[in-house]
Amino acid sequence: MSNQKESWGSRTGLILAMAGNAVGLGNFLRFPVQAVQNGGGAFILPYLICFVLMGIPLLFVEWSIGRYGGISGNHSTPYILDSMSKKKIWKYIGVFGIFTNIAVVAYYTYIESWTFMYVLHTLLGSFTGMSKEEISLFFDNYVNLSGSDFGIPLLPLVVYILVLGVNVYILSTGLGGIEKVAKIGMPLLILFGVILAVRGWTMGTGFASDEFPDANAWDGINFLWSPQYSSLADPKVWLAAAGQIFFTLSVGMGSIQCYASYIKENEDIALNSVTAGFTNEFVEVLLGSAIVIPIAAGFLGIDWVLENAGFGMAFQTMPYLFQQWGATFGIIAGVCWFGLLFFAGITSSLAMGTPWMGFMKDEFGWGKVKGAVSFGIVALLMGIPTVLFYKYGYFDEYDYWAGTVSLVVFALLETILFAWIFGMDKGWVEINRGADIRIPSIYKWIMKFVTPVLLLLVFISALFTPEGNDWAGAIASLTDGRLYSLDPSALISKLTHKDIKLALSLSPEQGEYLEKKMFYSSLARIQLLLLFLGIIGIVWYSSLKRKKSSLS
Repeated sequence: MSNQKESWGSRTGLILAMAGNAVGLGNFLRFPVQAVQNGGGAFILPYLICFVLMGIPLLFVEWSIGRYGGISGNHSTPYILDSMSKKKIWKYIGVFGIFTNIAVVAYYTYIESWTFMYVLHTLLGSFTGMSKEEISLFFDNYVNLSGSDFGIPLLPLVVYILVLGVNVYILSTGLGGIEKVAKIGMPLLILFGVILAVRGWTMGTGFASDEFPDANAWDGINFLWSPQYSSLADPKVWLAAAGQIFFTLSVGMGSIQCYASYIKENEDIALNSVTAGFTNEFVEVLLGSAIVIPIAAGFLGIDWVLENAGFGMAFQTMPYLFQQWGATFGIIAGVCWFGLLFFAGITSSLAMGTPWMGFMKDEFGWGKVKGAVSFGIVALLMGIPTVLFYKYGYFDEYDYWAGTVSLVVFALLETILFAWIFGMDKGWVEINRGADIRIPSIYKWIMKFVTPVLLLLVFISALFTPEGNDWAGAIASLTDGRLYSLDPSALISKLTHKDIKLALSLSPEQGEYLEKKMFYSSLARIQLLLLFLGIIGIVWYSSLKRKKSSLS
């Protein structure tokens, strides 16, 4: 086992790296879509409450756990968690903190490669003169490997490997390299975001057209920022808000604990974690909400946005809209938008490499280069199928099981460990040691009771989602002593491919495609399971190694 030799160069670098870890593609791609699909202003209020009751407590928990483990020379969650309890099971629960990062980076880097290519296509003028439909098709052709690739076979795969290679190279330079990228990438990201947000906020009705005479950017802004208190009674909106908090803060992954394990023993974590959290919220709530929705509403009207809001809007709609600003500003806006997404992506994906590298260094003495390259190889083996079989749902399976379910399970378990097994009194001392701010003592109660209950509710509701997400109807059924029907999106339904089987019964003409989708979805799950079991095996072997060295 190695002593703690590597550490962050500066507090600013650490906070920017932590904020970069949190500020990712979800801030700009997922947040606006979630807000639109859950009623705009109806979503924002539960979202902010979830940030206070779940987001901030989880940041405190993960920073504390990380620094505590780092003091005893552990830099990844298996042994960080192991140092907090005498029960052996915790080091295997800590496997989530390595598994999730590898599984997520495998497909996350693919989205990063799209943003890189779209910067290139914007500069080359590929989108000039294209209609909205042509640009939408351009994206479909790219991800389905059927065109939009300069005539180079499998170009998306080549670019994916190249972008993953850039991540591996930066990781091989250690914390210093990550810190440099964060110090350059985060200010650029905010600058690009501000340019686009100001443009979105100043559009007004200036771009209404014959096709969309009611287009008004302010409709988009008003939709997002008019509070609707009725939503506070809607469990569906609360679940969406809680889910977005996970995505946006990168909690439940294991990367925050790893970054925090390189902090010096009495260095502040209270102010640092709050600063990183609020930086992320500033980017998400102020910039994330001020770009896609207002700009789309400014050109196409709010009704179009409400009907068409989806993840693909960023790639399928925005390049067309930028063209409407004229050739020169269209290119500037395109570079700002896709450049912003690229920096948001890479500052997050770099964080995902550190838990594996920390573990391999601690347990097997692997250096930075060996650790980074081995991480890259495992991520590549996991990621190639997400590129080749994107249209058959390989990517979506990774995103659901590793990027959603895994986060909630791990966050719930580590909160129970911190507040109930390690003990909230000890935990409170740990959070406040060296703190530059005084944390309100109500957080001691929130972290012990409110946060675990919220996490448990999120998990149970994902497990047993009622049909049509109709929670009011489901609760009424249960109070009448009747069971309710599960939605195809419920975790239990997903296990049996209920969603694909339903699509098959409704669209038999798509039989061949849906059968393939079911096959590849199963294959993706097997691959994820093998990765998880493989990491368990490595952790088990490392524990034998530790036992031998303690006896000798």
